[in-house]
Amino acid sequence: MNTPVVALQGVHKTYRLGEHVIPALQGVDLSVARGELLALTGPSGSGKSTILNLCGLIDTADSGDIELNGQRINGLSEDELTLLRRDAMGFVFQSFNLVPVMTVAENVDYPLFLAGVPAAERRERVAAQLAAVGLADHAHHRPDALSGGQRQRVAIARALVKRPKLVIADEPTASLDSHTADQVLDLMRERGHAEGAAFVIATHDSRLTRRCDRVVALLDGRIQ
Repeated sequence: MNTPVVALQGVHKTYRLGEHVIPALQGVDLSVARGELLALTGPSGSGKSTILNLCGLIDTADSGDIELNGQRINGLSEDELTLLRRDAMGFVFQSFNLVPVMTVAENVDYPLFLAGVPAAERRERVAAQLAAVGLADHAHHRPDALSGGQRQRVAIARALVKRPKLVIADEPTASLDSHTADQVLDLMRERGHAEGAAFVIATHDSRLTRRCDRVVALLDGRIQ
């Protein structure tokens, strides 16, 4: 059996708000396979963002186990977690989070630069990824010259250029019109399946859930 890209077992997470303890996750079991697009749905406060933060190694669980590609991440140092985020993960956000003073190619190249990938290989991988998302002709444009859908395509290219095992996506279609959202979702599905990256996507968007491989509904920190 293939090892899941990410697996949560019996995960609990609480947050403190003054004297109040807020139970964000209450014994969650979840695994995501290679190439799978998994949508997390549920009302605000249901635990979607907490799962994204745990899968993305941005936060740590109070109890339970989390594994990334079969490696137990509980107890890893901050430096080790930072390296895992850099090398094994990509992120896509609702607001795109592109660097406005960089060109499209420079935005996609930046994660490779941070990872110390040689310049010649970076150029090849950036060009290939921009071609894959249909933006080869926009490589030298700045983000403010692009439409919202094109910016999200750049964000997807940036997330995938590192060849990550896992992509974390937070409401990636919330700021897009229906036609553009459909195009972006089809692209995410195509690239995820083609490159074997698992996507964990938090969303309220029914357009997105219809195109995902699996939908997990959350309520009050529990999977329904």
